Amino acid sequence: MNVRPLIDPGLVGDLFWAPLLVVALKVLVVFVLGLIATMLMVWFERKVVAGMQNRIGPNKAGPFGLLQTLADGTKLFFKEDLIPDRADRFVFRLAPLLALVPAFLAWAIIPLGGDFRNGNNGLVTWFGVETRVQLADPPMGVLFALAISSIAVYGVMLAGWSSGSKYPLLGSVRASAQMVSYEAALGLSIASVFLVAGTLSTSGIVSAQSTLGDWNLVTTGVVPMVIFLIAATAELNRPPFDLVEAEQELVGGFHTEYSSIRFALFFLAEFMNTVTMSALIVTLFFGGPQPIAIGDTVLDIPLIPNGIEGTIWLLAKVLVFLYIYVWFRATLPRFRYDQLMDLGWKLLIPASLGWFMLLAAQRLARNEGWNIVITTTVSVIVIGGCWLLLQLGLSRAAKDRAVEGSMF
Repeated sequence: MNVRPLIDPGLVGDLFWAPLLVVALKVLVVFVLGLIATMLMVWFERKVVAGMQNRIGPNKAGPFGLLQTLADGTKLFFKEDLIPDRADRFVFRLAPLLALVPAFLAWAIIPLGGDFRNGNNGLVTWFGVETRVQLADPPMGVLFALAISSIAVYGVMLAGWSSGSKYPLLGSVRASAQMVSYEAALGLSIASVFLVAGTLSTSGIVSAQSTLGDWNLVTTGVVPMVIFLIAATAELNRPPFDLVEAEQELVGGFHTEYSSIRFALFFLAEFMNTVTMSALIVTLFFGGPQPIAIGDTVLDIPLIPNGIEGTIWLLAKVLVFLYIYVWFRATLPRFRYDQLMDLGWKLLIPASLGWFMLLAAQRLARNEGWNIVITTTVSVIVIGGCWLLLQLGLSRAAKDRAVEGSMF
């Protein structure tokens, strides 16, 4: 098979008007797509939850209520912008932007389409320039998305701190602890993908998933995908992990003192991050824009070029995960804070680390010519023993706390 180079050929050599026009078009598409996807996500969530609860949902503004989100955004834009007297005005204004900008930047490394068949690695031709249907494809790829997503916690933390009120501060402290805790499990689950794919480039990861059997969902053994989905849900502050907005305890969370367009920016970032994380899950574990293929049989969409067909497949896969996120919101009760931390530190992080070590042992066995069955068996026994030791330690710590009583 002829494998094309992973670097974007449109950015190699001298940059004349055609490559610059392509880059400008990509920036425009990513920006507009992010806004439209967010608007449709809000409508989609309202409609699906309404259907699950036997309600109608938005149906007045525009056909099928599609313009309801636009109407709500327009209303918020013209409402009075209030700033508390005790607030740090500069940080108070800056915090919503720190939450929103990373949501846009994360879109940059996601392949939004392209031709990934026959070793093309997602390359298409625009205005005579061979390029990829993604804004950027840096060698560190997904690490960029992780770094950008971790910046969002600063927006949440600073929003609560700068408000000059204790309830937003409590909500922001909860958010920072929650997001930092689940970032560890998120990173370890992605490390399994890096280990199997052998690259950090998102286009390279997609190119390696040409058939259903090559999907990282299969090659990593499903467990990293499940951990990633749970950790991403907590990272996004989505139900059942939305403790930063626990109205029964925190009034409204870190954004209690916000109003008007600044209030809207936080929710714009939240829903945009949901779409972005769904696209990232599809890219890492489900082939991204690659069509579903079983062996040599490809579920091809007739009369549509491969580059455009890739975009259709990506949208279809992302829609599945958006529905799953809405399903979570409509059906699952909110965790207690101690349950939230126990799940992250005592289950997800050890499980993701143990599974990564198992995959690493299997890869080493294949490279060194060891017996894969014996290597896997020994690895499972060692990891199982470590798990038992961890459970014994947690059980002993729980008994000690019961004897000593509460500290407060």
